Amino acid sequence: MSDSNLFQPDKLSIVDFRIQQAQMENPAEFELSHVVGHKVGNELNVGYNLELKLAKADLVVKIQSDSGGHNAEEAMAKFHFVYIFKVENLDELTRVDGEGVEIDGRLANAIASVAYSTSRGVLLTRLQGTALQDFVLPVIDPNELLTNLEHT
Repeated sequence: MSDSNLFQPDKLSIVDFRIQQAQMENPAEFELSHVVGHKVGNELNVGYNLELKLAKADLVVKIQSDSGGHNAEEAMAKFHFVYIFKVENLDELTRVDGEGVEIDGRLANAIASVAYSTSRGVLLTRLQGTALQDFVLPVIDPNELLTNLEHT
């Protein structure tokens, strides 16, 4: 991997997308007017198939309402999104040595960014009409997703 082989966004495309899990707990006695905020957790795992020039991103998003104790139970949701990316120049963005595979950071950042931002849009539509209808997945620095990322 050399600096002359820069990441090229136009060589990255989503070839498959699935919602692996969509779990919602929408309590019957829940009062939406009591919601003062939301708690959110994200987990991203990315794997690569160098031979097929594919990357797989698994993004898990957990959401919980915060009613300040006014609702007996909080509304919760868990979504597991799976994205398959084709990376036409994956061989130029990786280095394989005795210690494993090193992936160009710009590629990892792009995969995290696209998976997260696409999931934001999906959640906007999926949560309508639920106790979490006012939740919007916050904009974050995609590097936050990559902090604990394990490449497989």
